[in-house]
Amino acid sequence: MALSLFGAVESGIIYAIMALGVYLTFRVLDFPDLTVDGSFVTGAGVAAVSIVSGVPPVLATIFAIIAGFIAGCITGLLHTKGKINALLSGILMMIALYSINLRIMDKPTVSLSSEETLFSQLRGIWPEGIDSFLNNLWNSIGLGRAPATWIIVAFMIVVALAIKFLTDYFLKTEVGLALRATGDNKRMIRSLSANTDNLIILGVGISNAMVALSGALIAQIGGFADVQMGIGMIVIGLASVIIGEALFGKKTIAIATIAVIGGAIVYRIVVTLALRVEFLETGDMKLITAFIVIVALVAPKVLQGQREKKRRLQKRAALVELKEEA
Repeated sequence: MALSLFGAVESGIIYAIMALGVYLTFRVLDFPDLTVDGSFVTGAGVAAVSIVSGVPPVLATIFAIIAGFIAGCITGLLHTKGKINALLSGILMMIALYSINLRIMDKPTVSLSSEETLFSQLRGIWPEGIDSFLNNLWNSIGLGRAPATWIIVAFMIVVALAIKFLTDYFLKTEVGLALRATGDNKRMIRSLSANTDNLIILGVGISNAMVALSGALIAQIGGFADVQMGIGMIVIGLASVIIGEALFGKKTIAIATIAVIGGAIVYRIVVTLALRVEFLETGDMKLITAFIVIVALVAPKVLQGQREKKRRLQKRAALVELKEEA
């Protein structure tokens, strides 16, 4: 049980990078970008094919980020220059990417099981003494078989936090503030001579670069890239954003981005626990995801409605008391 939760945290941190990209488009830019389902596979496919071709894993991951950025920019161009509805432009790019990803990979699945990846290189530099200490500590507190991925989790925490802080910094720069203003009031920021078209293209490009990075890391940790692995990624990203905001708040950019990371981890833990229920199977994962999103969307509104009802009742009771005293 503890080992499966450890794995959920591990994958949750990687998916958090994708969720940060979704947060950038849906919350900051107010752009419903469905390119995510395609660009996630693009990142995985480009990284996998590059590694199989002999490219160093770090460089292959950078290629994946660039490919995701280009895919996002094309979506932005379809919307801004092609005057296509934002939702439709994302759908069109997602459909196009399915064929593009097949072209990149040349087959439905690319295996990395016998290749050196970013994570296999990390395991090679992990000191055995530290590994033994952590394993003994894990076993001493009765959590069963120790995980073999301490270095991966540590590395992914560093990467996720680095991207979080870079996102925070970027959104406070002049360009970042203009990007946020574009999402809040496009007409207003345009009246200040800002080029909203370029800002949208840049924002959607950066978002999909993050998504592609997440896909590249998932492919390397899982040992394969599959053309179908991106299905439902947009829902997972939205679930992470919504859960994070509901649990941790969204008062500032810094709080919102750390909430997204926390939401992604909580989401993976909830899914892992749900799949351990006897009557649920692995094939029910999409149903579980949809249920989690529905609960995350409905629960805050129900709670807010109850608070407002309680406040009205208290106000009414106070007025009655004042009348009685008068």
